[in-house]
Amino acid sequence: MSEMDKRLIQVIPASRQLHLQEMEFYAFVHFTVNTFTDREWGDGTENPAIFNPVAMDANQWVESIKAAGMKGLILTCKHHDGFCLWPSKYTGHTIAASPYKGGKGDIVGEVAAACQRGKIGFGVYLSPWDRNQPLYGTGKLYDDYFVAQLTELLTQYGEVFSVWFDGACGEGPNGKKQYYDWERYYAAIRRLQPNACIHVCGPDIRWCGNEAGDTRESEWSVVPRRTADTEKVASASQQADDTSFRQRTIHAQDRDLGSRSVLQSETDLIWYPAEVNTSIRPGWFWHESENDQVRPLEKLIDIYEKSVGGNATFLLNIPPTREGLFHANDVARLRELGEYLRNSYGTNLAEGARLTASPAAPGHDIDCARTADDAYYLPAAENGTAEMILRWDAPQTIRRVVLMEQMMCSQRVERFAIDAEVNGAWQQAAKGTVIGHKRIVALQGVTTAAMRIRILDARAAPTLRFIGVYA
Repeated sequence: MSEMDKRLIQVIPASRQLHLQEMEFYAFVHFTVNTFTDREWGDGTENPAIFNPVAMDANQWVESIKAAGMKGLILTCKHHDGFCLWPSKYTGHTIAASPYKGGKGDIVGEVAAACQRGKIGFGVYLSPWDRNQPLYGTGKLYDDYFVAQLTELLTQYGEVFSVWFDGACGEGPNGKKQYYDWERYYAAIRRLQPNACIHVCGPDIRWCGNEAGDTRESEWSVVPRRTADTEKVASASQQADDTSFRQRTIHAQDRDLGSRSVLQSETDLIWYPAEVNTSIRPGWFWHESENDQVRPLEKLIDIYEKSVGGNATFLLNIPPTREGLFHANDVARLRELGEYLRNSYGTNLAEGARLTASPAAPGHDIDCARTADDAYYLPAAENGTAEMILRWDAPQTIRRVVLMEQMMCSQRVERFAIDAEVNGAWQQAAKGTVIGHKRIVALQGVTTAAMRIRILDARAAPTLRFIGVYA
């Protein structure tokens, strides 16, 4: 093992990052006065009297999210318009000034309680840009205000798995920009919710670089620390228009962020996995005109298998209607997606296969890869290669192979290949680079009685936590 490889595999996730990646698939819910004005971005002058979701049902949200296989929900507690979905004591621009439940409502509280009942994670989005707040652009005074609201969200609603910052930044009423004190915000989160991941404009989870659901072919979790600064630099120069943040692409979008060739001259490395975020509709907030534009099932499947199956997590937005419900078309699509995932990944053909592999290190034999728990296969040889063979008594038609590394041993695999035995000879059926937390490999229906997985290059003896084979 080279000195560089030794350095690379020392970088491992924090427990909060590992927990987030295990969640894999979770929901964004965009809901505010924009839902009632038919806009994507509000300007902070909206009258709270327009906000009245008369059929509000957070349980319906959670049930629909769970039906799709999602394990968490991140709520836009305050968007750029500054309207708070909880009765913040630091501003009058809140749900307490609305007719909802006679001014006694608290959407954040309702959603947090529904998530707790449904046993899924609850997360918060708090826009750092507040177009209603006169203090915006004053520096520390606004930071005091922002941290006070952040403190309310992180102390009043139970455990939070995610704090999501998008870095939106425009001019305040005095014509000045607000330069966010990110380190102060992070310190408050670490103090109040140490198990929460800070996403996108934060040190724990990075943005994949677009909101179309596109993914890199090789998504690395070990990257240079300067990658974490990209979002903050971009937010500082952002202009207040509808295309500045939502459609921009980070500088590194089309680059290889973490292979050996990229990292060889880097000295400051961090664990910084990617998140893919997109909406189930064209917009992030509900618009009646988009009721017939819910993404096709096939597209959602493709995004899921390339994000969750490409060493990233998948954050899918579902916007409630003015009534406070997910629309029937969205609910139906979520149910279809969940049915596909359960049917496609419910029966692991590897469980009935005879499984052999390159000699293993003590306590890490190949049977450790039959279940996705903490145990893992580790070859005895440290040359960065390994071979695993699955055999069945009768031919199987295989459409997907799932591979998982043990992330607490870092991300090691750089190249792999999958072969099928055809007429007594091995034929390569697929190849790839990154495995990471999870890699889903599409095989387009290969029929064979034997399959071989070859790790061709790794930074150290490769780990395999799980092998899944699906028809």
